[in-house]
Amino acid sequence: MQTEPQPSEQAPAPERATAPAPERASLVGEEYEVEVGPVAHGGHCIARTDEGRVLFVRHTLPGEKIIARVTDGDEGSRYLRADAVEILDASKDRVEAPCPYAGPGMCGGCDWQHAKPGAQRRLKGEVITEQLQRLAGLTPEEAGWDGTVMPAPGDKVPAGEVPQWRTRVQYAVDADGRAGLRKHRSHEVQPVDHCMIASAGVSELGVEKREWPQMASVEAIAASGSGDRQVILAPVKGGRLPLVELDKPVSVLRVEEHDGGVHRVHGRAFVRERADDRTWRIGMGGFWQVHPKAPEVLVEAVMQGLMPRKGETALDLYCGVGLFAGAIAQRVGETGAVLGIESGRRAAEDAQYNLQDLPRVRIEHGKVDTVLPRTQITETDLIVLDPPRAGAGKQVVNHLAGLGARRIAYVACDPAALARDLAYFHEAGYKPRTLRAFDLFPMTHHVECVAILEPVKKDG
Repeated sequence: MQTEPQPSEQAPAPERATAPAPERASLVGEEYEVEVGPVAHGGHCIARTDEGRVLFVRHTLPGEKIIARVTDGDEGSRYLRADAVEILDASKDRVEAPCPYAGPGMCGGCDWQHAKPGAQRRLKGEVITEQLQRLAGLTPEEAGWDGTVMPAPGDKVPAGEVPQWRTRVQYAVDADGRAGLRKHRSHEVQPVDHCMIASAGVSELGVEKREWPQMASVEAIAASGSGDRQVILAPVKGGRLPLVELDKPVSVLRVEEHDGGVHRVHGRAFVRERADDRTWRIGMGGFWQVHPKAPEVLVEAVMQGLMPRKGETALDLYCGVGLFAGAIAQRVGETGAVLGIESGRRAAEDAQYNLQDLPRVRIEHGKVDTVLPRTQITETDLIVLDPPRAGAGKQVVNHLAGLGARRIAYVACDPAALARDLAYFHEAGYKPRTLRAFDLFPMTHHVECVAILEPVKKDG
């Protein structure tokens, strides 16, 4: 912003005014008839207009001919986002979406309600393949992957039904106090009567049937390993908590406005889960796998890949409430040792509580990239890392590669982050031995992978 010269100053010669950049015309609402190409990471497929514009299109499938309506982008955009609003030539993998809230302009929670379950897993496999090749330079064979995405036990359901797998659902609340789910890439709320992928334990609370005045969101948690039920309320600025009366007994927590922390209002501050023959306490809405079968599936995959031996040492990084640390500790025995590192204070405290009967386990609170160097650990036998969606990053990968572990298990909920970190591991001397993929998020584009890495054998 230009300022006027003060009276005591000599005004400089006027500068030539810079012409404002011309406004680029929005293309939102424009429609194109297109043939749909391959699936892309993020729950959409790629298409091109006759003019060569790239479209990322939701609610379609590869090979279809559709009418795509632009939802985001202008004349200068590198690509446009769009919805398939009319199907001219349908894929054989298309089905009628079971959920009445799935479709253009409605709930953004599910990406593939319109695809057969087998097709959903095939699409996720194609995304993993593309990400591995583009970001890590690996073919499925080089990654030790057979190309399949496995369903979780119990997720094969009759046609027209969907697995009820979400043990946690965060409902947004609209201005009228109605609970719903956000539309795709939007703050706008789609009120719902029922979320089809919510677990029975979440549905039985009846959150959608109540009004939630002065609330921004209501998160419902139904532990699958116990009867514990919990809601976490986030008021709007200055909002007061309502009297919570749901269809089942429930604990109530609140998100504090001033610091974003979660605090108990009444009932238990934690829920209890079961996995690997142990009970796990998860407090204050802390992280636990959302699919009820995920903890067992992932522990089995990690343990089969690492094959822990008595007396070995191990690291569990981004350890949460200690799931993998506990599993390894029970297998390396009293002569082994496990160090877990977790950045969330409450999760670290829960991990310490959950593993207090295993004296050879130590839990450190803090970020991995700062705590790990401080431990002065120079070598270990095994490593598990389950980083957040962004991945571990080059600095952490290089540090881990220098510890000489015989095997590393990388648990990833994002194939792009996994592929980037696999490339870093390759530069640092580790390659995938096996990779397994699991459909632990049915109807969405998300997929869970477990990669087992080992040192590259040096010639000679």
